[in-house]
Amino acid sequence: MQHKKPILAIVLPCYNEEEVLPETLKQLTALYHTLLEDREIATESFILFVDDGSQDNTWQMIKTYAKNDTFIKGIKLSKNEGHQNALLAGMHYAKNQCDCLVSLDADLQQDPHAISDMLCKYQEGYEVVLGIREDRNSDSFFKKFTAESYYKIMNLMGVELEFNHADYRLLSQKALSFFMQFKERNLFIRGMVKLLGLKTCKVYFKSNERFAGESKYSLQKMLSFAWAGITSFSLFPLKLITISGVLIFIVSIFLSIDVLYTVFFTNEAVPGWASTVLPIYFIGGIELLALGVLGEYIGKIYTETKHRPLYFVEEEAA
Repeated sequence: MQHKKPILAIVLPCYNEEEVLPETLKQLTALYHTLLEDREIATESFILFVDDGSQDNTWQMIKTYAKNDTFIKGIKLSKNEGHQNALLAGMHYAKNQCDCLVSLDADLQQDPHAISDMLCKYQEGYEVVLGIREDRNSDSFFKKFTAESYYKIMNLMGVELEFNHADYRLLSQKALSFFMQFKERNLFIRGMVKLLGLKTCKVYFKSNERFAGESKYSLQKMLSFAWAGITSFSLFPLKLITISGVLIFIVSIFLSIDVLYTVFFTNEAVPGWASTVLPIYFIGGIELLALGVLGEYIGKIYTETKHRPLYFVEEEAA
């Protein structure tokens, strides 16, 4: 059970968010002062914007905000490294300056008022508090369908995820210190957090429509993110090769029986067709599938062994 007022860090990765940033700051500033007045957080608490190599005026706006308000901080990555790396950069920056950290998207789709509920759970002794969407009524049919399919496929592949939880969560100082022991380059933070094994609970919030601007997650990026999660946390694709090989072998036996029946008991057989086409279709197909999946895992091993920095912080604002 926590007793003192915690120093809270709110970390927001930003990429080309100049349209939504003023409203985001307005709402978070109001929330910050409300939490202070209600004595839920310490005065040393702060909001950290992480500019992920934006091409618009996002960083200039963050620097202006940081200059005008002492509780606003910012760091700028030298180039676009992706949401997960930008979030990790913010976690690294804030880890020694706070008692707990909340990660939040800058587009205001995740209701920031749920932070108060997260702090209550933190005071009750929870080390990890997950923000869970109550519903997806604000999403289009396609977005809702793909999102729900994403969680089902991930669970089918053996990747344990919390349904309707993205990267909106509270981590205590202990959870942060545990998380920082991960050294992998292929980040899938929502899956990594599940491995911490600390006392965890959920807080539900209503999702809003994006206030302004466009989503940075295209279908291609969503599929890439899903595949990164699968290959980072599951060996199921490798097992799938074996399963596919066995199934294709069984199917090929039945097809071979059918072909042999056609050859010996009918006049419809085409000379040379069976001995040529069957091996090409089945053996070639399974080999290409196996090589592709193995290539993905070997590629991940290759990037891990290089130990290259995940990001470079070009500039800070405080």
